[in-house]
Amino acid sequence: MNRAASRDHPGEPHYWLNRLAPDFTLPIVDGGRLSLSDLRGFIVIVNFWSAECAWSRRGDVLLVYRALTWETRGVRVVGVAANVNEPEIQIRYELQSRHVRYPLALDLDQRVADLYKAEATPHFFVLDRQGIVRYIGALDDATQDRRDGKNFYLDQAVTALLNNRSPDPAWTPAYGCPLVRQPAAR
Repeated sequence: MNRAASRDHPGEPHYWLNRLAPDFTLPIVDGGRLSLSDLRGFIVIVNFWSAECAWSRRGDVLLVYRALTWETRGVRVVGVAANVNEPEIQIRYELQSRHVRYPLALDLDQRVADLYKAEATPHFFVLDRQGIVRYIGALDDATQDRRDGKNFYLDQAVTALLNNRSPDPAWTPAYGCPLVRQPAAR
């Protein structure tokens, strides 16, 4: 996938940037439910996640470690699985093989992905402690042609919020695999 500006407004930052993140409640893999509003007071990373996407797998390499160290500083990671082609058994297998410990919510009807205008996996939304979206976009600046990222946007955004600053950049185009959507009704 290429880096691309927001689908709705090419070249412009994402719609939800600097707005209150829309609340959602979704079932979690292996039982229970997750409501975003229950995490108010924490810095929250919402990660649109995929079992099949190599870019999502690459993101988990960073997130599995970061989630453990950030947790003590008041940061929570939430995954949202919204690809229609990924069955729950495959999702469970990937969670175990990647050693993912953060909750993974199932967005089977893609209401949350649509609401957030998620375009790719991974697609990150970082919320401040009040629930305002302060960063949206890619993990880093790696691409298909340059696999080693030099600018770790997600790290920069979380560090800025932990230090009571605004992330810079606050928005980057998502980079990864296109989110697999429902086929259009005929």
